[in-house]
Amino acid sequence: MLRLIDDYRKRGHLFTQTNPVRSRRKYSPTLALENYGLSEKDYDTVFHAGEEIGIGPAPLRAIEEHLKQTYCRSIGAEFMYIRDQEKIRWLTGTMEASKNTPVFDQEKKKDIFDKLKLAVGFEHFIHKKFTGQKRFSLEGAETLIPAMHYLIRKGAELGMEEFVIGMPHRGRLNILANVMQKPYEDIFREFIAKTYDGSVSLGDVKYHLGFDNVISVDGKKNIRLSLLPNPSHLEAVFPVAEGLAKALIHRKYHDDLTKVCPVILHGDAAIAGQGVVYEVVQMADLEAYSTGGSIHIVINNQ
Repeated sequence: MLRLIDDYRKRGHLFTQTNPVRSRRKYSPTLALENYGLSEKDYDTVFHAGEEIGIGPAPLRAIEEHLKQTYCRSIGAEFMYIRDQEKIRWLTGTMEASKNTPVFDQEKKKDIFDKLKLAVGFEHFIHKKFTGQKRFSLEGAETLIPAMHYLIRKGAELGMEEFVIGMPHRGRLNILANVMQKPYEDIFREFIAKTYDGSVSLGDVKYHLGFDNVISVDGKKNIRLSLLPNPSHLEAVFPVAEGLAKALIHRKYHDDLTKVCPVILHGDAAIAGQGVVYEVVQMADLEAYSTGGSIHIVINNQ
């Protein structure tokens, strides 16, 4: 039983139901009971191993369902490679206690729906109004918008003052409109025509532009958001965002790592293929470069 529990923690993410439009590839060995000397005949047998996952002595049926709900549903967790056993214990304890299932009350559900509605409506409007124009939409990954809102809200609760955001062009316009609160007229002006002060200004394409803003979080606290400009070179903004965050932490907040949070958005192919990602990660624990940790979000719009 302990081996079954350990394998769910190690390999459960390979059997998650995270993709609504494509079947998951087959991995072996599976987590079938037969691979652990068990069968459905044992479903009603009580095992003390249930204490390992926080439910006390329990029948095999309850233990298996608890493990499936925690590690093989719509959220996958790959974490058993971590060497720090204290972190492992915290992760397993936290996820298994809640069965890795977020609970939202009606107000939160309405709020998430409103954010999704804004994200979807924005893409539909641009598609109809500016048909054929290149924009690198967020279609298929609109959940990024409520995710960013809740990330910023949680950061504000924990005492964060600023978020430094680095991202590629996929979904940037939607982030500008629905997270950064850049005025719609300024965004749409980039689709129609541009005017610059000075004849030598050439500007840049709309899906490379950055933006700074101070937003109010639930009317309780102001948070500064900085979305950095980004070239077409995927992941090139990653070290720039980390460098800006480090500079703010050092010069503005006197090395207080709890005040600035870098948020880095990646494409699902770029994060695996671009070497700069891992070059920057290698600097994470160097005192002169550490920002205290970053939030990484991988966008896969298929």
